[in-house]
Amino acid sequence: MIYVFDTNSLSNVLRHYYRGTFPSFWVKFDAMLQAKRVISVREARLELEQRFERAVIQEQFLAHNADFFENPDGAELSFITQIYSVPHFQQNLDRKKLLQGGPFADPFVIAKARVKQAAVVTEEERREHGARIPNICEHFGIECVKLEGFLVKEDWKF
Repeated sequence: MIYVFDTNSLSNVLRHYYRGTFPSFWVKFDAMLQAKRVISVREARLELEQRFERAVIQEQFLAHNADFFENPDGAELSFITQIYSVPHFQQNLDRKKLLQGGPFADPFVIAKARVKQAAVVTEEERREHGARIPNICEHFGIECVKLEGFLVKEDWKF
C-alpha cells in the first residue's frame, strides 16, 4: 500500500520521532521512502517550510527520496475539480490561504491518493456534516488514517 501524508502528520513525525531517539522508526520509514510507499505533495512541502527550516525537511525526507513531495499531474488536477464540484466540500477551501496566496495541501493530498489508489495519512478528525479531509475521503471511497493508524496498518511496534 502507498500512503500520501498530509502536512499535519509530517509535522508530527518531525516533532515527535527524532532520528536519534527513534532510530527503528526511521529505518522503517526510510525504507518506505526509498520504495516510494510513503509520499506527499508539493503543497505539503510548502506548508512545512512555513513551520520548519528547509534543512530539516531536506534531511528528514528529501535526502532519502528526492521525489517525496510530488507535483500534481493532470488526473489529480481534474479530480480536485470533482472534489469542489460538490458544493458542501467548498467549505474546505481556506479563504485566508486563498486570499493570501499561501499553500493549501488538502485537495492535492486527496487527489494524489485517489489517482495512486493510496491511503491518506492525516491528523484531521472526521466531523459530522464536515468538509475536512476524512469527510472528503469517505465521500470518494479513499482510505484515510491517522499516523497511529498508519503504524498499526504497517504493524510497526517500538
